[in-house]
Amino acid sequence: MNVWKKLCAGVLAAALALSLAGCADQVSESTVTYHSSGPEASAPAAGPVRIATKPMTEQYILGEMLGALVEEAGYRAEITKGIGGGTSNIQPAMEKGEFDLYPEYTSSGWVMVLGHEAGSVEDSEILAQLQTEYQERFGMTWVGLYGFNNTYTVAVRGKIADQYNLNTTSDLAAVAGELTFGGNPDYLERADGFQAVCDTYGLEFGKVADIDIGLKYQALASGDIDVTNAYTTDAQLANPNSRVVALKDDKNLQVNYFCSTVVRQDALEKFPGLEDALMKLDGALSDGEMAELNYKVEVEGLDEKDVARDFLTGKGLLNG
Repeated sequence: MNVWKKLCAGVLAAALALSLAGCADQVSESTVTYHSSGPEASAPAAGPVRIATKPMTEQYILGEMLGALVEEAGYRAEITKGIGGGTSNIQPAMEKGEFDLYPEYTSSGWVMVLGHEAGSVEDSEILAQLQTEYQERFGMTWVGLYGFNNTYTVAVRGKIADQYNLNTTSDLAAVAGELTFGGNPDYLERADGFQAVCDTYGLEFGKVADIDIGLKYQALASGDIDVTNAYTTDAQLANPNSRVVALKDDKNLQVNYFCSTVVRQDALEKFPGLEDALMKLDGALSDGEMAELNYKVEVEGLDEKDVARDFLTGKGLLNG
């Protein structure tokens, strides 16, 4: 009997070791999940507030901001960074209750989630419409607007903008024939991309060049191109060493992507004070400020958590 017991114990120990090894593999692969270190001693037994972000620098920074505000409200934040597919995968996970909140853009929610036509509602009305429809369909809401708008813009070399006094996209019409536009193939071929801008603003560039999306700012800095397509919160728009000017879309061609927090209604009920914490980001960020934060992480190599917390502290939204 003793031999039999020892044999069983050995088998069980081996099985346990294999099981633990499997768990260790799973943990090591879950590198996108980050548990913020908050005031856990005072946090209620409600579990962590689960935050999701899309796979882009801007979202990583915003996720850290949300996490910091959640912690200051007395809860633990669990941030899952860089979910592939963005909205298309985060929204279903939100509906299943796998996450409590995430930063989202108004037109992404309006078109990709609700299935409406882009630009079919005025900017002044879109937040209220999103709040109503998300509440009715998903038991979720949108809390505040951060202030910045991450949408397409036309960007020009600083020297060119100064030379021709360019401030708006309309200003380009008189001088486009003397300039070279460089854009990534996707943008040049899209119906709502390059051609839409040219048709709307009456632009005929002297030359149009295909530029790899990752090299367009380098091409601008070297003078190989004069104008390109960009996003209003691109990190390089905040680069002091190669000044780039984002022209105003004065004919309102582009659909706007204002950022906000989508949150489950049951999370607001489960975590008292959460909505007030999230509302601290309302109106806190301009396009330029978001671009500057992206620059600090992407170009200067600073940690997104430090960048996020320093910004909130500097704005008086977080205790140092």
